[in-house]
Amino acid sequence: MLYSELKCKEVINVRDCRKLGNVVDFEFDECSGCICKLIVPGSAKWKSFFCQDADYAICYKDIRQIGPDIILVDVP
Repeated sequence: MLYSELKCKEVINVRDCRKLGNVVDFEFDECSGCICKLIVPGSAKWKSFFCQDADYAICYKDIRQIGPDIILVDVP
């Protein structure tokens, strides 16, 4: 899967059915080349000008399913 395909998918938390946003970046292990975490922005980016909202760093083990349109994750 290409990054351009991955960043178009919405990330949904299955615990509370909340939309977290779209993938903006990822972290990978430079030795193995495997993806370790997906980075999804916090709340609306225009709000981050006024307050510090941390991005979501979703571990690969928390990804439940990657579908054609969405990525389902299970994060607290």
